[in-house]
Amino acid sequence: MRAMRAETFSGYEGLKLVELPKPAVSDGKVLVRVTAAGVTPLDHTILSGKFHGSKAPLVLGNEGAGVVEEGGGTDFPSGSRVMFFGPYGAFEDGTYREWVAVRKEDLCPIPDNVDDVSAAGIPVAYLTAQVALTLAGFRAGKTVLAPAIGGSVGNAVTQLARAQGAKHAMSSTTNHAKAEQAKALGFNEVIDTSLEKLADGVRRITDGYGADIVIDGIGGEVLSEALGALALGGSLTTLGYSASTRTTISVTDLIVPQASIRGLNMFLQPKAAVTDAWKVIASLLKSGAVKPIVAKTFPLNEAADALRYLVEGRPFGRVVLTI
Repeated sequence: MRAMRAETFSGYEGLKLVELPKPAVSDGKVLVRVTAAGVTPLDHTILSGKFHGSKAPLVLGNEGAGVVEEGGGTDFPSGSRVMFFGPYGAFEDGTYREWVAVRKEDLCPIPDNVDDVSAAGIPVAYLTAQVALTLAGFRAGKTVLAPAIGGSVGNAVTQLARAQGAKHAMSSTTNHAKAEQAKALGFNEVIDTSLEKLADGVRRITDGYGADIVIDGIGGEVLSEALGALALGGSLTTLGYSASTRTTISVTDLIVPQASIRGLNMFLQPKAAVTDAWKVIASLLKSGAVKPIVAKTFPLNEAADALRYLVEGRPFGRVVLTI
């Protein structure tokens, strides 16, 4: 079995194509032939040696899509198309390989109107987005901000909030060309921060009201700027740090609007919360209310190039390995 494994956590050069035994099915796991694997910022963080808990050598890949070969029972019979997310690629070997043994509870059927490449980029972004929205108390009529429209979580939050009745589903970009691309794709509430400040854009779009909910996967100065956009009683959920793990905030941005800030770690979410999120996402995918965007695909043996493109190219949409 071919696999792209991080032999060392030393950056792109640590990722090597290796031959490994095909996984055995045991302990309630399901053998899945991987057809596509999502490439995420977490993969790069791990490969760079900046994620605690991961140990090399490790096959990367936190999410994927494929076909059930064995062990799925009546719930996932042989031949079923599935997508999945879990501790794979972080605390055990992941999806950058031809087969993977997946816990049955981590599987979700792929809707017929979604292809495998698109499905491979759904689990991490959309599950994170939906769980974050639920924990923040989202309901129809709320105003939502998720910075970075071209990124996985920013795009997923924006789509999910809009599909579920948000009054405003806002995002942002620092790149004018991306702002225009977003508009062409139907995202009409994107703040171009090369032209105006993030909080100013939110106030403009909401007629001065602000954002009830901010879901931030960027960190750094974006987080501190987003705090200034909160409405009275609003909340900010931080769940990523692709810009930086550090920032400086003004406590008045929390005190004046009586706002709150919380963190989210998807690896610590109760299984029931993930199951509920899958139900919402699957329904919206089937209806076409949300549509994952894939920027580019790479073959398995070009996983290092895929990661470099994701991190340095900052594309609009997901990057996926085809296997």
